[in-house]
Amino acid sequence: MAASSKLRVLGLYRALIRESRKFPSYNYREYAVMRVRDAFREHTGETDPNEIHRLLQKAQDTLEVIRRQVVIGHLYSSRKLVIEGEL
Repeated sequence: MAASSKLRVLGLYRALIRESRKFPSYNYREYAVMRVRDAFREHTGETDPNEIHRLLQKAQDTLEVIRRQVVIGHLYSSRKLVIEGEL
């Protein structure tokens, strides 16, 4: 994989993790971070350029969905869970 592709993948990974951590709901936040990490680990050894392009496009689409869901989550947020510390 070219250096520019690696930088794009790393940037997309960081953006997905960063946005996932913005979920107001503990359960959604933890699930989203876990899914992002698992999906990137699953495809670590991918070498086919077409498949890499498809996966990057899918990740970009997922990032947009997460961004929208975070906004919606903040509109309808509820009390924090006990596991989060504050009540």
